[in-house]
Amino acid sequence: MNLLYTTPLIFFVIAFFFSMLGMGGAQLYIPILFWLGMDFKTEAIPLGMLLSLINSTSATITYIRHKLIRWRVALPLALTMFAFAPLGAMTNAHLPSKVVICCFAVFTALAATLMILGIEPKRKLSLRTEYFLGALVGMVLGFIAGLIGRGGGSFVVPILYLAGLSAKNAAATSSMVVSFSVFSGFISHLLLSAHPRWLIWILTGGGVLAGSQLGSRIMAKKLKSRQVKLIFAFILYLVSAILIIKDVILK
Repeated sequence: MNLLYTTPLIFFVIAFFFSMLGMGGAQLYIPILFWLGMDFKTEAIPLGMLLSLINSTSATITYIRHKLIRWRVALPLALTMFAFAPLGAMTNAHLPSKVVICCFAVFTALAATLMILGIEPKRKLSLRTEYFLGALVGMVLGFIAGLIGRGGGSFVVPILYLAGLSAKNAAATSSMVVSFSVFSGFISHLLLSAHPRWLIWILTGGGVLAGSQLGSRIMAKKLKSRQVKLIFAFILYLVSAILIIKDVILK
């Protein structure tokens, strides 16, 4: 149990990097908390979702201040993800989720490779195209999120990047979308099944908040496009590998 009080430093590091990516980090917080002895359903998942919410919301505030969020993409993306998730959940019994996960893992790895190679779209998106892109991506990711029971944040950045947004704009926009999608899930778990350990929640939340603020500010102010893309690529390769091993090979 004492190990749980060492997690603020661990989660500080995770939040530092994931805030640069526009991702909440729940895919790491939850298994770490479970490994340290928390009950998976009533403790690890609610706290992991709270930490993801803190991370993405904190980063979003920084990116709003630096005008990095493409709102014309972010708002329709968030709304359509929310609307289409139930459709994916209803289709869950009729499609092989392993195939879908495998395809998206390969897609994520491809996006990471393009970033490393320095290949990126040079086109400038029109106003109408940005609205359409947000709605279309939200429909697809909302459906996938419902189908495989996952937030979809891992896929927002590579899709927006390949569609024409810069690495920084893609990450900042993803942060806003992840905040929106994680909030409803966290509230549901908090009301239905959570057994909070308030001291641990406060300590880990503080670590994530500090890491998120530092990471997002460094990304917004200090990092060059090439450096951001290398960090993106490393984490996306990691996410791709986790998807393949955890949800395809071992499941």
